[in-house]
Amino acid sequence: MKNINFEYNSWLKSDIVDLKTKKELKEISNNLDEINDRFYQDLSFGTGGLRGILGAGTNRMNVYTVAKASQGLANYIIKNFDLNHRIIAVSYDSRIMSKEFAEIASSVFASNNIKVYIYSELMPTPCLSYAVRYLHCSAGVMITASHNPAKYNGYKVYGYDGCQITTNMANEIYKEIESVDIFKDVKRSDFSKEIDKHIISYISNEVYDSFIEQIKSQSVLYGDEINYDVSIIYSPLNGTGLKPILRSLNEEGFTNIKVVKEQENPDGNFPTCPYPNPEIKDAMKLGMDYMKKYNAEILLATDPDCDRVGIAVKDNKVNEFKLLSGNEVGVLLFDYICSQKIKHNKMPKNPIMIKTIVTTDVAEKIASSYGVKTINVLTGFKFIGEQISLLEKENKLDSYIFGFEESYGYLSGTYVRDKDAVNGVTLICEMFAYYKTRNINLIDKLNELYIKYGYYKNTLYSYTFEGMNGFNIMQNIMNKFRHNLNKIGKYDVVESIDYLNGIDNLPKSNVLKFKLKDNNSIVIRPSGTEPKLKVYISVNAKSKEQMIDCEKMIHEEIEAVINK
Repeated sequence: MKNINFEYNSWLKSDIVDLKTKKELKEISNNLDEINDRFYQDLSFGTGGLRGILGAGTNRMNVYTVAKASQGLANYIIKNFDLNHRIIAVSYDSRIMSKEFAEIASSVFASNNIKVYIYSELMPTPCLSYAVRYLHCSAGVMITASHNPAKYNGYKVYGYDGCQITTNMANEIYKEIESVDIFKDVKRSDFSKEIDKHIISYISNEVYDSFIEQIKSQSVLYGDEINYDVSIIYSPLNGTGLKPILRSLNEEGFTNIKVVKEQENPDGNFPTCPYPNPEIKDAMKLGMDYMKKYNAEILLATDPDCDRVGIAVKDNKVNEFKLLSGNEVGVLLFDYICSQKIKHNKMPKNPIMIKTIVTTDVAEKIASSYGVKTINVLTGFKFIGEQISLLEKENKLDSYIFGFEESYGYLSGTYVRDKDAVNGVTLICEMFAYYKTRNINLIDKLNELYIKYGYYKNTLYSYTFEGMNGFNIMQNIMNKFRHNLNKIGKYDVVESIDYLNGIDNLPKSNVLKFKLKDNNSIVIRPSGTEPKLKVYISVNAKSKEQMIDCEKMIHEEIEAVINK
């Protein structure tokens, strides 16, 4: 157990801590709850790296916790790679302090005689994944808190394969970080001086150009004609997506694009979308207003680090604009890719689709109809990236045709090992234009899939539990589900799967899955990056009405257990 008062006072007394940080700490001297929350633990490090609220303290994102993590990563690199292969790529998004954290991390690596390549301007997460592989790095660091509110930032670590680090690697890095004294053991230098000495170098435009070419190569038109003049609204949600998205779409031939002005430029305060997550309706509202104003046909919005994309389309039959879920877009894209590859005889011999266990099971039905094998992995696109790397080791990369997760993450190629919204946006626009050219609306196409494979509904409910007490509450709720769930309303629990036991050769994870009668299921897990408990409900029914009633009943029963 940490000595909270000792930690708090050591920060106040340290010669290394700057005056602004000390002032922030002095202002909470009479607020014991605030002091406890800032110092009761070190910011947690795992496969998602670090993520936390900005501010002073060991349980906050600041230049000192970022420097400590960077020193731990540097120690890991030094122990595991020879001198010639100690190279790290760094990128950052539009969040508050992102550029400063990227430069702090880079200067720590440079002080440890590790070569650093850093983008000269903010770049999406997939660009970081691409640079790691392109530049033959031993690791990569992306400064981002993805889709979290403005008060958060984060530090994601990638392995030499361009994939987010595995559980084993995360544990090894965590041990190194824990052994570092936050003030005594961190090697520091001046960023600009390391640039002058060329230990830190800016990533050349060649890497970015190559990334864009890879995006364009994911097209599955194979010569089919489409109308490129479809009316598109795009919002980067004040993040990193603007330049790569517009360039990719323009070079593909799309020119009728209007950007949401209020969300166009990078801004870590996210003034018009406090929760910059395209999964959330509020974040999409301004873009949908633009759709109505300009009578556009499709809206696309990417999160701050541009690895997730949400969309809305116009339903011409009722003259309304409809948001599509990540599952709906995923199955539309997957079906489109498969149908085009079959049509043009481009389907590989042993095709593979990879999805997470909380992603709609209907994808497996579609896969079976096209002769595609499905691989299910734990929640988190890093596990999809891990499977792609395994395919590479087996010389089976050509088998991979698509990977997706319900939280708006898609990837149709193997050039990166993480979800890519630049790829997602470009491919969605192509699919939309392809169907429109053939007088097919995406809503109609979705209904066609419903009729063929059954009506399905996948919903996510998040319950926030912040701070030390919140963590304990989440653990207690997980224990309740582990030991007491045998029936949900009228549905018996057919099978309980506890991934904490390491099921199907997957890493052990605090995730529960309950299979119910009639192909319904529930997945419950604490988030690895937010103070939230997440509940995923999947229902499959013969009619839309049955689907809605079933989902509502299951949700009410689950919520009763949580609130008990």
